[in-house]
Amino acid sequence: MNAVVDDLRHQSSSANGNGNGSGARSESTAIVPREDAVDPNTQRLATGLGWFSFGLGVAQLVAPGALCRLIGVNDNVRNRWIMRSVGARELAAWWGIIGNGRTERWLWARVAGDVKDLSLLGAALANPDNDRGRVAAAFGNVAGVTALDLLASVRMTRATKAPEERPMHAKAAVTVKRPTDEVYRFWHDFENLPRFMTHVESVRTAGNGRSHWVASSPLLPKQLEWDAEIVEDEPNRFISWRTVDGGTLPNSGSVRFAPAPGGRGTEVTVELDFDVPGGKVAEVVAKVFGEEPVLEIKDDLRRFKQVMETGEIIRSEGSPDGPKPHIKQRPAQPLP
Repeated sequence: MNAVVDDLRHQSSSANGNGNGSGARSESTAIVPREDAVDPNTQRLATGLGWFSFGLGVAQLVAPGALCRLIGVNDNVRNRWIMRSVGARELAAWWGIIGNGRTERWLWARVAGDVKDLSLLGAALANPDNDRGRVAAAFGNVAGVTALDLLASVRMTRATKAPEERPMHAKAAVTVKRPTDEVYRFWHDFENLPRFMTHVESVRTAGNGRSHWVASSPLLPKQLEWDAEIVEDEPNRFISWRTVDGGTLPNSGSVRFAPAPGGRGTEVTVELDFDVPGGKVAEVVAKVFGEEPVLEIKDDLRRFKQVMETGEIIRSEGSPDGPKPHIKQRPAQPLP
């Protein structure tokens, strides 16, 4: 836990940002691609297909005539040229899958190559000068490899989507000068969250770890509502939650509580995964109007610190407050 917070400290450019000028050693928020884990079987399959391409490509370049005879087609100049060109393509696929870092693209390139190979073998089947039995066997083998290539391509693509196609991941941390059990109890009562979360209008607990949320934004035409459930709850240490199916804002999150070094209160680390309504375009518009979700989470934690330490949120021109656009957040100035 301390290692995570230390990492966040190094990323932060400010030491606090609270109204009373004490306690917050660091705060940091970042958009990071959610790492949808590639399961080991898919990774092994992709690697195996890459090395299969290497072996096949080398054989096709070194001994094209022998491979022509093996699959039952005439060993002539034209077919040897086709075999060598396919071998060069296979070696390119091997390089892309094993060493280029964009495995999913090269797996799809293998699928495209498989389709071409099947069309060539289909034409070879129609030629009575070829050994149709061998050609049919080769066609079946390529069809099987095609199925594997397609499976690996789909699975790898799902795990390596572009960031704008993935739910956004946000992380923020703050140190609060209050005992850990007190901070945990306050957060655990979700009905307290609208006190410091700008866009959360209300949270109503429904028992059995479930709650109903209502939120709004000046950039959205209507309120958003969803039901959430607590997934894991470790008193004074950890709370995680997720939306129940059917919510208008799919999200999940967790908050960790740990004693701060030197008895300086509680380190609070929040992580959220959520889909931005409207996708990438909406995210850009929100940033222009000062409503970027990850910055809002950071501001919410500042207000949380103030509520816990002073009992209220200290207002100034620079304090993001209320569901209204603030195109540019200015440095805090005392109110008249």
